[in-house]
Amino acid sequence: MNEKRFSAGFRTVEHRADLCVVGGGLAGLCAAVAAARHGARVVLMQDRPMPGGNASSEIRMWVCGAQGDNSRETGILEELMLENLYRNPDRNYSVWDGILYAAAAYQPGLELLLNCSCMDCETEAQTIRSVTGWQTTTQTYHRVRAPLFADCSGDSVLAPLTGAAFRWGRESRAEFDEDIAPAVADRKTMGMSCMLQAREETRPSAFTPPPWAYHFTKEDLPHRVPDLTQPAENFWYLELGGDRDSIADTEDLRDELLRVAYGIWDFLKNDPENRERNRSWRLDWVGILPGKRESRRYEGDYLLTQRDVQAGGPFADAVAYGGWPLDDHDPAGFRSKGRPNVSIPVPAPYGIPYRCLYSRNIDNLLFAGRNISVTHAAMSSTRVMATCALLGQAVGTAAAIAAREGLSPRGVYESRLGELQQALMEDDCWLPGRKRAVPPLTENALLVCPAPEAENLRNGYDRPERGQDNGVTVPKGTVIAYRFASPAAVERVRIVFDSDLNRATLPERERRLNRNMPHNRHLDAPELYVPRTMVRAYRVEGVTPEGETVTLAEETENYRRLRQIDARGIFTEVRLVPLETWGSEQCRLFSFDVSGRPAAML
Repeated sequence: MNEKRFSAGFRTVEHRADLCVVGGGLAGLCAAVAAARHGARVVLMQDRPMPGGNASSEIRMWVCGAQGDNSRETGILEELMLENLYRNPDRNYSVWDGILYAAAAYQPGLELLLNCSCMDCETEAQTIRSVTGWQTTTQTYHRVRAPLFADCSGDSVLAPLTGAAFRWGRESRAEFDEDIAPAVADRKTMGMSCMLQAREETRPSAFTPPPWAYHFTKEDLPHRVPDLTQPAENFWYLELGGDRDSIADTEDLRDELLRVAYGIWDFLKNDPENRERNRSWRLDWVGILPGKRESRRYEGDYLLTQRDVQAGGPFADAVAYGGWPLDDHDPAGFRSKGRPNVSIPVPAPYGIPYRCLYSRNIDNLLFAGRNISVTHAAMSSTRVMATCALLGQAVGTAAAIAAREGLSPRGVYESRLGELQQALMEDDCWLPGRKRAVPPLTENALLVCPAPEAENLRNGYDRPERGQDNGVTVPKGTVIAYRFASPAAVERVRIVFDSDLNRATLPERERRLNRNMPHNRHLDAPELYVPRTMVRAYRVEGVTPEGETVTLAEETENYRRLRQIDARGIFTEVRLVPLETWGSEQCRLFSFDVSGRPAAML
């Protein structure tokens, strides 16, 4: 690194890690947490004062993902979502920020650097040796040395610093036979948005726009007239910048977006057609930080295309999935007179290969988020945050394997792909069509359970799939047990409860919206709550060779779908007793596994 770039008046703090993650949106957050949970030492460098990226209170975009029944993304993302349902019934963005912050700040093995912008990089022979960030709050440089790096910054900040191959803009229609692509390639992208939030109140309120706000009439807003009565109204189409440089021009575009945002609210409050209809709506918040959709995209060993997405992505190395439509926005955004986007349904889910998540020419660089190795057309589907979170968890898990085995990211593909896929499924990251390996101790035990579908508990599938429910429903207080032919050295118990992946018990209005955090707050907006299907109280017991019953775990306020319990001991039987739910009459779960080995093998 060229030290002359840095002022001698500021200190530099050195960090050493197995993995440095740059960017703390949902992709980077999940990557860092996953890697740390699998034993890697991780530094997460985030340029904002909080994790979350577009999902945080700074931008407030709701988390979208795969469409279709039982396609909800699980793993770390579902863990965060369920935490929010439990702790944040009023859907307060400060509480949500705290949940995201705590996931990183209190994860053992993870060091969180907030307000720290990656600004320099040291490379040698196609390998990154270190990255350096400037922390605004402490006026300190932080240099992180690691064998592995993951760029989850969205803008692919490490690409220009390392020489990593990347793309910008739209491919031509002919290059990959993509019919939503333009005839001629260009550097246009999707734009960015500054979001609004409004609140319905019991009394009327007035709004006086600032003098610099734009003034709009209905004729100025083709296909873009806001409707506050609709639960899904979130002003996403207040979008600019796709026909400019979505990195270099961000500050100028932010200024324009603010003029548009305040002008739209002026239209809603003061236009003669809208004045009475919106008299009780008050402007609650305007975002000052634009939420981005697209900029640089890395090139990996594989480039996912529109055709791959529409074919369902049947990749042998799938480590995540998508299912949002091909949702391609007009680069002119708000200034276009046509419809703001093209939305084409896709098979949900479709697989995303691991080869899209590491650089083709920088040996130790992974990436996750909207910047993965895809064409512009495919990115219009893969860019949404729930998909990005899955990609992040896959990258973090792969990095932990690579660090442990001394491998490159490509080396994981070549020699540890099956291990990576099984580790993801073990952590409740669904890989459609793939069966999770069930521990031999579980397979060979006698299963005692009165439910006719009891064998679903050890069939290797943790959600409804391909017409099979894969769940088990039992009355509260039912004893479910594995009895071993001889005493076993038990190590761990794994349980997957039913978190209602369709959230079908939510009120109709919220079921249609199907998102954890609000935009416009209606007077009758219900509070969030833990899914009624979730088991709230349960007990796990072990029976010793002497016949003594030992409590291995007991929960009275469970709100997590995945529970992995350290249950070490010598037992002849392990029992699960679900005791209470969050509202359902009966208890429902998908998996109950016991890991270990016969005691005679010790």
